[in-house]
Amino acid sequence: MLIAALAAGSLLVWSPALRAGDTNLPPSTPPAGAPPAGRPPGGGFERMAEQLNLTADQKTKVQSIEDTRRQKMVDINKDTSLSPEDRQAKRKIVAEEMAQQMKVVLTPEQFDKWQKTSPMGPRRLRPNGPPPGNEKAGSTNAPVAPPKQ
Repeated sequence: MLIAALAAGSLLVWSPALRAGDTNLPPSTPPAGAPPAGRPPGGGFERMAEQLNLTADQKTKVQSIEDTRRQKMVDINKDTSLSPEDRQAKRKIVAEEMAQQMKVVLTPEQFDKWQKTSPMGPRRLRPNGPPPGNEKAGSTNAPVAPPKQ
C-alpha cells in the first residue's frame, strides 16, 4: 500500500514538469498582428465583408459599427448590477441599434443577406424562437413531452 501511495504521489509531483516540456502546446499569446487565439485567420469580419461584397467605404463604416457594438456588449457584461433579464434586454437593444445602423450603410440586398447570415441578424433578436427558415407550420416553443413507455 505504501508503494502504491508513493507511486501515485510521484506521478502527481512529476506531471506538471512533464507538461512543461510539451512543445506541442499552442502559444499563450498570438504574435503581433496575428488574429486573436481561437479565431481562424481572416476572422469573421473579412468573411462577412467578402460575402456581402462590401465597398471600402462600407467596410470602414461596418467595422466602426461592429467595434461600437462589441464595446457596448463588453460594458453590459461587466456591469454586475444588472439582473440577467436586464442584461438580456440591453443586449437586445444594442443588437437592434446595430441592425438600424447596418440598414443605413448596406444596400437592401446586402442587408437581407446580412440578416440571414450574421450572428447579429434576427436570430439573435429572437432568443426563444427557432432560427429563420426552420419554423414549422403550427409549431410552438413548448417543450416536447417525453415518450410514454
